[in-house]
Amino acid sequence: MSKDPKDEANGGYLSGHLLIAMPQMQDARFAKTVIYLCAHTADGAMGLVVNKLIDKISFTDLLEQLNIDRGGSAPEIRVHFGGPVETGRGFVLHTADYVQDATLLIDGKVGLTATVDILRAIAQGGGPERSLLALGYAGWGPGQLDQEIQQNGWLSVPADERLIFGRNLERRWEDAMQKLGIDVHMLSGQAGRA
Repeated sequence: MSKDPKDEANGGYLSGHLLIAMPQMQDARFAKTVIYLCAHTADGAMGLVVNKLIDKISFTDLLEQLNIDRGGSAPEIRVHFGGPVETGRGFVLHTADYVQDATLLIDGKVGLTATVDILRAIAQGGGPERSLLALGYAGWGPGQLDQEIQQNGWLSVPADERLIFGRNLERRWEDAMQKLGIDVHMLSGQAGRA
């Protein structure tokens, strides 16, 4: 796990960081995932997978299901698999230029909003400058994520907008590893003994 002064200031908690699944990740739902941690405290952790899409539903489909009018200038945003918990629930991870009462500001640069109002704003061509729409989330109970990190299931790296909101999903896992200085071609999915 990477350490930086921000980690120490947060008591070792990683809110606002990215989790990068190690190659030996056993849970297929999280193989080669990058997760933005929205909250990490003694009570548990919650994050959104930022590099996997849901092919079965589009933003337009979602707007129709929610009876939201799509404005002429509304972007076609991709719908992400946010994680295996509450997969029918939507979350928008976004830049902090859009804030409403229900927005959780994570690190001053990124917010999380889970209301229909933000979808309406995006559909009408407003809303945040950059956003990521996800269905479902990844969640951990008290101490569970910390244990998974200690067992080398995850690496962490401070988040940046390119890794959260960038268009190149196919390389996001490799790019996050590269930010740590790790060449993924040198990694093995096999555990060994010394």
